[in-house]
Amino acid sequence: MTERLAGIKPERVFKYFEEICAVPHGSGNMDAIAEYCMSFAAEHSLEAVRDEANNVVIFKPAASGYENSEPIILQGHLDMVCQKEKGLDFDFESDGIRPYIDGDLIRAEGTTLGADNGIAVAMIFAILEDMNACHPPIEAVLTTDEEIGMIGAEKLCTDIIKGKRMINIDAEDFGTLTVSCAGGSDFRMIIPLKRKKIRARRVEISLKGLRGGHSGIEINSGRVNANILAGRVLNYAKAAANFDIISIDGGDKGNAIPCSCTMQLALHEVGDFAENIEGYLDVIRKEIAEREPEFAASVTLFEESELEVIESPLKDKLIFMLLCAPNGVAEMSAEIENLVETSLNLGILKTEQDKMTALFTLRSNKKSALKFLEDKLFTYAECVDCSIETSGHYQPWEFKENSELQNLYKQTFKEFVGHEPEVVAIHAGLECATFSKKIKDLDCIAIGPDIRDAHTVKESLSIASTEAVYELILRLLKQCR
Repeated sequence: MTERLAGIKPERVFKYFEEICAVPHGSGNMDAIAEYCMSFAAEHSLEAVRDEANNVVIFKPAASGYENSEPIILQGHLDMVCQKEKGLDFDFESDGIRPYIDGDLIRAEGTTLGADNGIAVAMIFAILEDMNACHPPIEAVLTTDEEIGMIGAEKLCTDIIKGKRMINIDAEDFGTLTVSCAGGSDFRMIIPLKRKKIRARRVEISLKGLRGGHSGIEINSGRVNANILAGRVLNYAKAAANFDIISIDGGDKGNAIPCSCTMQLALHEVGDFAENIEGYLDVIRKEIAEREPEFAASVTLFEESELEVIESPLKDKLIFMLLCAPNGVAEMSAEIENLVETSLNLGILKTEQDKMTALFTLRSNKKSALKFLEDKLFTYAECVDCSIETSGHYQPWEFKENSELQNLYKQTFKEFVGHEPEVVAIHAGLECATFSKKIKDLDCIAIGPDIRDAHTVKESLSIASTEAVYELILRLLKQCR
């Protein structure tokens, strides 16, 4: 191992995690990481299959004494969400993540860490290479492009998989056992733009420093959505001066709460516009200080020049669209305490020369509620002339009663820790839903170490909880006869 993660136990897990970090593996960039997995299998003389979607399935025979046991699936995904600090010279297509130790945590230098879900792959590889581990036949299922709609899992042909028990290692809290998750979809509004040329002073309003985060896990944590905040600022600015819109850009991942947004405006009369907006931003800063202590905003004026602006009256419609955009928690569950049942996140605003795109990520633990939310957005979209696309549909993973695997994990956890894990349903999506749809009578659970601020540059992985989860999996496999 290199000095960055040298000496962390279990050493083989963190050896593989560091190797995974070194391989570019953002969603949509799966060739290199799939090749890495196939090379691992070849090096350890394990049968492996790689499909056209770059999914990799690796097979390990049963340990001595487990030859007659039913196979068990160990499952994780190969892709990561790519976010970096503004201005950082880093190319996710070619550069490796640079992890470092911070006390009990592992973080990355200026980028997302990719512990979601690289640490799962690292644990699986450590188990696959361990000739002393006790376990039934293992089917290691490593999927691609989970973060952009469970694409790999959807494309995977499960005919080659014989197991009916699956341990998904994509949960993010050591003390919990996840038994259900939300389904979801992406709702995209594409608004055609017509532009005109004018001479005016360009003004840039920048919102940044918001906490962001996973749009499922943190959707009810009070984190401010930068795109929604931009609508509030623009609505206030309407009363402060006459301006046109050049662009509004915020967020680059639908499933991440956007932490920044930049508005480019064309100002016809400067007056005290900058001072007025700065004063309002200061009001917002004080209002959200407890939730967003690092929020920062700026207003920058440029010299007069020729600018291409969006023609009116679309400007007012765009401001209305942002000001009234549904976002955040739509419904809480009536059956499961503190569970967000339905939500949506305006994750991306992108302005191009001839169009603006607004992408909402929708989630619900109920199919009917998800359908209603899409219907609601179709009606909302009528406020502007636009085309609509829906994609990335995936179904919820519904709770399975009398699950043998759940009961076995709870027993194993209690013996190891001293108490049972908290059994939870989550509002994020997990591939358990896709595999439950494709594999009849599948019994699955989702577990994982403590990962905080996933999908952001503050992402961290707990070393101690990683060691504990790895030990728990080994103990659980030993019980799976």
